[in-house]
Amino acid sequence: MITDCHIHIQPLEMFKPPALELMKKKRANFAQIVEFCRSPKAFLEYLDEAGVDRAVLINYVAPEVIGFTPAVNQFVASYTKANPNRLIACGSLHPRHTTNILADVEQILRLKIRMIKIHPPHQLLYPNDYLSGVKELEMIYRAAEANGIPVMFHTGTSVFPGARNKYGDPIHVDDVAVDFPKLKILLAHGGRPLWMSTAFFLVRRHAHVYLDVSGIPPRSLLKYFPRLDEIASKTLFGTDWPGPGVPEIKTNLEHFKALPLSAAVKEQILSKTALSIWPND
Repeated sequence: MITDCHIHIQPLEMFKPPALELMKKKRANFAQIVEFCRSPKAFLEYLDEAGVDRAVLINYVAPEVIGFTPAVNQFVASYTKANPNRLIACGSLHPRHTTNILADVEQILRLKIRMIKIHPPHQLLYPNDYLSGVKELEMIYRAAEANGIPVMFHTGTSVFPGARNKYGDPIHVDDVAVDFPKLKILLAHGGRPLWMSTAFFLVRRHAHVYLDVSGIPPRSLLKYFPRLDEIASKTLFGTDWPGPGVPEIKTNLEHFKALPLSAAVKEQILSKTALSIWPND
C-alpha cells in the first residue's frame, strides 16, 4: 500500500496573491490543481493513475506568509471524509493565531486530524520556542504526544515570498525530541538543501524521529542520503506535489522505484513506515 506522505491539497482561495502567483508560474496544469483541491473524486482518480494508494494532505496555519488561517483544519477534515482510508488529514495550530489553544486542540481532536504540521519558515518561529516562553507551542506538543498524533516539521528552505529560512534548520527539533520522547516527529524534506546531514543525524539519534523525503528529487536522493538504507524503517516516501518545481506524482514514484535499493528497503519507505504511523484501520 503505497503512501505519499506529503501532498498539498489546500484551500486555494486563502493563498496570498504572491504565493499563488508562484504556484501558477511553476505549474502548467494549474487548472487541474484547482479541480483537485475542489473535488476529492477527481484527485483520487489522479492518485489511481499515479499508482498511489494513500495520501497525507498537508495543511498548516500561516497567515503572514501564505495566507492560511485556522480554517484549513475544517477544510482538510471535510475533504478527507470522501475516503478516510485513502486520504489522511494533516492540520495545524499556530501559537500566535489562537485565542484559546486548548479549544483549538480540542477541535483538532474532534475533526480527527491525524497529523499536525508546524512550518517554521512560514509560521516565523523556531520549533523550540517554547523554551523562550511560547507556552502555546509546548501545549501543542503535549496534546499531540498524549493523543498519539504525529507532528511534522518543515525543515530546510522555502522559496515562497516572505519565508524566513533561518527557522528551517532541523537542529531546533532536537530539543523537541528530547523534551517530548513519546511524540512521533517527522522531518519534512530532510533539511533540504542546507541541513541534510543534520536531519540524518537526528533520525539516527532519536527513536521517534522520522525522515520525510518529499521535495528531494528521487534521482538525487542517494547523493544526499547515501546511507538511506540504514534508516529505511523510519523513512517515508513523499513528493511535496504540487509545490513549485515538483514533478508529477507518477514521475516521482517511477524515479524512486528505479533507485539502486533493495526491494525490501523500497517497500519499507513506500509503504511500511507510513502504515506504522497511520494504520489502515
